[in-house]
Amino acid sequence: MNFKNFRGIGLLVGLLGLVTLACSITDDGGPPRNAVVVNVIANTSLTPWLETAVSNFNASQIENADGDPIFVQLTNSESGQALAEIALNQYDLWIPDEQVWVNVLADQGNSNFQGDCVSVAESPLVIGMWRDVAETLGWPGLPLGWLDMGSLAADPAAWDYYSGGELGASFRLGHTHPGLSGTGTSTLLAVVQAAQSKTAAVSTDDIQQPIVQASVGAFEGGVAWFSNSADTLGATMSARDVSYLGAAVMYEATVLYYGNGRIVPIYPLEGTFVADFPACLNQTGNSEAARLFRDYLLGDEAQGTAVSVGLRPVNNNVPITAPLDASNGVDLSQPAIVFNHPSVETVYAVQELWQSARKDVNLVMLLDTSGSMRGDKIDNMLAAAVQFVEQMGDDDYISIIAFATEPEIIIKHVQVGETRPKIVNAIQHLHANGDTTLFDAIGDGATLLRETTTASTANALVVLTDGEDTRSYRYQFNQALIDDVINSDATVFTIAYGSDADDATLSALATQANGNFYEGDIASIDAIYEEMSAAFGGSAGVGR
Repeated sequence: MNFKNFRGIGLLVGLLGLVTLACSITDDGGPPRNAVVVNVIANTSLTPWLETAVSNFNASQIENADGDPIFVQLTNSESGQALAEIALNQYDLWIPDEQVWVNVLADQGNSNFQGDCVSVAESPLVIGMWRDVAETLGWPGLPLGWLDMGSLAADPAAWDYYSGGELGASFRLGHTHPGLSGTGTSTLLAVVQAAQSKTAAVSTDDIQQPIVQASVGAFEGGVAWFSNSADTLGATMSARDVSYLGAAVMYEATVLYYGNGRIVPIYPLEGTFVADFPACLNQTGNSEAARLFRDYLLGDEAQGTAVSVGLRPVNNNVPITAPLDASNGVDLSQPAIVFNHPSVETVYAVQELWQSARKDVNLVMLLDTSGSMRGDKIDNMLAAAVQFVEQMGDDDYISIIAFATEPEIIIKHVQVGETRPKIVNAIQHLHANGDTTLFDAIGDGATLLRETTTASTANALVVLTDGEDTRSYRYQFNQALIDDVINSDATVFTIAYGSDADDATLSALATQANGNFYEGDIASIDAIYEEMSAAFGGSAGVGR
C-alpha cells in the first residue's frame, strides 16, 4: 500500500478498528447537566500530566462568559491515530507532538485546527536506555548517537564486545509504530538527519539517498518491537528487563516517568527533535471554553504538574525540579543540536522508506481448532486472523499450524503478497473439532521457524488457545520446550482466549521468549490482533 493512501485514513480506521489505541477519561460523575463540554485529544506522552490537569481543572469549576461551568473530557491518542479519530469524532482541542501533524490533517482536507496553536510543554526525543547498558557503552562520558544504536542492533559481535555477554545475546531496540505514532515517525526522520549530518529539515530527495536508506535499514533491522504508543512503550520497557529491550526511543518525559532512574535519557550526539506539543483550537468547536482550558495548562499550577512528570515547562515562572535533574540522567543543556521540524511531504516520504527498511517477518501462527472452540469463538478468531494477514506486508512470510487432536500445517512458509487470497481461504475453512495438542504445536512451530529463518527476516510465533493441553505426547511444557522456542530466535505472542485457557503456561512462554501475553475474549480478540500487527510493523494506522 502506498503511503499516499494515508490521506484516506478516516475510512481505513473504520476497517482496522483500533479501539485500544485511545481511551476517554472523564470524572466519575460525568459533566454537570449545564456544563459546556470540551473534548480534548492529546498525545499519549502527555497522559500522566493531562489526567491530573483535567481532573484539577474540572474540580475548579471554571465558567465561561455566560456563567456555565466548563468540563473537559480527554482522549489519549498517538498523532497518527488522532488523524483517524478526528475524522470520526468532534474535538475542540488537539495537542499532537508537533505542528506537522496539524498540517498533515490539513493536507487531508481538514484545516480546522490550523491558525491558533500554542505550545504547552516540551520534551526532546531521546534514546531511553537501561542505566547498566548506558554505562557499559561509556555513558555519560562517551556521547552516543542514532547511528551507534543501529550498529549495535545490527551487529551481535559488537554488542558482545561491549557487554561481555552479561546483558543478553543481542542489543534489542524498540520504538513506536511510525504509522500510528509521532515518535515513530520522528525516530526515522532523526536517523535520516543523522545520516545526512543535517540540522535543517531533510527533503524528500535526502530520504532517497543510498546512504540514508542503508542507515535506516540498519537501524530498523535491529528493532525488536514496534509499540502502538509511546506511553505503552515506556510502561512495558519499565516492567520488563534488559533482555526484552536494551533501549527504546521515546520522549525524555516518558523515560523519567517510567524509568525511576533505572532508565536514563541518552541525547543523541547527532541531534534530535524536540516536541513542543502545540495545543490547537478547532475553529468550529467550543473555542472559548477550549481556550480557557489551554490557558489553564499554561498557568503555574498545571505547568508545575507537567514538571513533576518529566515535561519541560513553557512557563518561565515555573521552576524546573525533579525528576528533571542529574540524578535521573537529565542534562537540561541538551539537546545541543535540535533538528528543524519536518514538512508534510517528508512525513509521507519517510513512511514509504520505512515500509521497505523494516525487517520482513517470518511468522508462524498456531491456531487452536479443538472442539472447545466451536461457535462464536472460532468465528471471531478466524475473522481476526484474516484481518491480521490482510495487514501483513507483501514480503513477509507466514506459516499456519492448526492444532486439535494433532497439529496440522495448513500453510507452510509462503510469501504473503503472492498468496494472500490462498492464506485467507485456508483460514476461513478451518473448523473446530477434537482435543488440544498445544505443546506439540508449540514444538512444531519452533522447528518450523528454525527451518525457515533467514538473516533478512525477523521470526515471530503467535499462539492462540482457549484451553489446556489434553493430548500432546511428543512435547511437554518444561524448560526444554521454552528453550526450544527461544533457540528459534522468535518473538512470541500468546493469547489466552477465554477463562479456561492455561494463563500460567502462556504467560511463562511469552515472557521468557521476549514476547507478550494477552488475555482475550470474543469481544477483544480483534483488538489484540491489531496490537500484535503493530508490534510486527503491520499496516495499522498510517502504515503500509
